Amino acid sequence: MSKLKDLHIEGTSKTPQIDLDAEKGILSFVGKSIPENATSFYEPAYKWAEQYAKNPARNTNLKLNVVYFNTASILWMGKLLKLLSRIPKAEHVLFIHLYFDIEEYDSMGEEDVKEALSPILDITGDATCSIGIKLYGVDDDGNIIKENIVLI
Repeated sequence: MSKLKDLHIEGTSKTPQIDLDAEKGILSFVGKSIPENATSFYEPAYKWAEQYAKNPARNTNLKLNVVYFNTASILWMGKLLKLLSRIPKAEHVLFIHLYFDIEEYDSMGEEDVKEALSPILDITGDATCSIGIKLYGVDDDGNIIKENIVLI
């Protein structure tokens, strides 16, 4: 089987930058996600992830640093998360990285964290691999100020 090539999609004012690195196990989405046609935008990344899931790195890091997204984008991110959480290797770990504005991060109480993680927990409820979630508080320049980890 040939080596899976990395995928890079440049971001725009309506779409996130996507960087998918098979060897490092990093799948990164950064920016806004309000594409006119979510299917045509996300389908290449999803197809790449299907191939990746057949022979993943030991750990996969799904970095979702999306400041705003529409409903169609949420559906595609959910499909991607579902696919990655079902990688059929017991020793595989999926880390989900979620980024919040530092002010929002600082104001989040336990209930806010539960509410933010609820959709992820619903999708990964029958995961076949271990899941870890990292929460980050970032400043206006995207620098990480605080972080926290949740293991499920």
